Amino acid sequence: MHVNRENNCIICKGSNPKKYCGRTFCPIYEKSQAMFKVKKSMGKDYFFGEAPSVFVGRHGWPNVNVGILSPPEEKETAKYDAPRMWANENYSVQSVVGLRGSLVNSRFKSPIQVNDGKTLAASQEVAMARKPVDVEINLERKPSFRVQFGGDIMPMGPNAGLKSVDLTENPKIPTKIDKVFSDTDLKANEAMNYLFENNFDENYLSKILSVGTLGVKKRRTLVPTRWSITAVDDGLGKNLIKEIKDFSESDYHCFFGGHLGNYYLIMMFPEIWSYELFESYLPKASWNTSSELKWVTDYEAYRGRKNYAQNTAGGYYAARLPILEKLKSMKRQSSVLALRFITDEYEVPLGVWVVREATRKAMMGKSLNFSTKELMIKYAKLIIQKKFGVDIQQILDESVMLKTLGTQSKLSSFF
Repeated sequence: MHVNRENNCIICKGSNPKKYCGRTFCPIYEKSQAMFKVKKSMGKDYFFGEAPSVFVGRHGWPNVNVGILSPPEEKETAKYDAPRMWANENYSVQSVVGLRGSLVNSRFKSPIQVNDGKTLAASQEVAMARKPVDVEINLERKPSFRVQFGGDIMPMGPNAGLKSVDLTENPKIPTKIDKVFSDTDLKANEAMNYLFENNFDENYLSKILSVGTLGVKKRRTLVPTRWSITAVDDGLGKNLIKEIKDFSESDYHCFFGGHLGNYYLIMMFPEIWSYELFESYLPKASWNTSSELKWVTDYEAYRGRKNYAQNTAGGYYAARLPILEKLKSMKRQSSVLALRFITDEYEVPLGVWVVREATRKAMMGKSLNFSTKELMIKYAKLIIQKKFGVDIQQILDESVMLKTLGTQSKLSSFF
């Protein structure tokens, strides 16, 4: 039978086990399954459940939607908002889609300036709580059934206007979280770094930042979740950069690894701190329908960037953070060239957490050490050719960092 490739989804509808598109699972089918699971318990405009997370939108700013995320009638819902756990236990793409697609976004409108409203206070307590909070949700209408995806944020399920919310238990808020919330003279960046050093992960920090619980009292505002994720990655990263600049320069090290179809080759050169990221889309991978390797790139020198990394966006800061964590543990600084390779294993975008955890997995692997730059670059070309069948010479030729190696000032010149 002749199949019109442009109509694959219409013909298959996710039911063909051999799937015309060649994917290992169908994102359309997985979304519908998640929505069906919610719909079975959402024949009404109210429900009881546990709320593991919150979401702050960006549309309509400075009046934004604030959502309390919860799967109806579900218990033990901590796994619905746990990127570190998903990575450590190697959850599949479809597992994450299934969990996140079951979350109802019960949302209300709020000005970004933090106020004393009961509903906003409830969302702040949900964000700050150590574990999911029991809630009673009353909606303005039954949810509209859809699943939303984005390159920066995690998937979410159906949404509906929130009429009222009641917490049916007292949230258990960690002492250190309560401490920074109560300290209205503590700057947000200082609070984030204090909590990070005390083992609160990035996902936790982005939630509490987004609902306006950090910072000097008169400056506390709601921060759209997309922005809060990058703000956390960037703020934590800049603090680590200050630390590693006091360390000696590294040797030639190369790391390789990945997660969910996102692979990283990371090369460290014995120079002062600088960082360059290339995000490469393999032929026929998501967002690249061509038969050629496509990429975007951003770079920062020793003194950092003055503007946002427009090309690689949130992935730039998310990948930088685990690299800096590794340099801190090594007590070294380095010029770092990071190459990301996105394959067709990554069928749907799951959020920038995938970037962070894929890089983290790469940095946790054993490094290969080299005596010269030339040997390390030769190895990099060989391993990528072997793994993905592509030549990265064009990427290397475009690298600002490789062009400046050997020409930039040495560490001693900064003292």
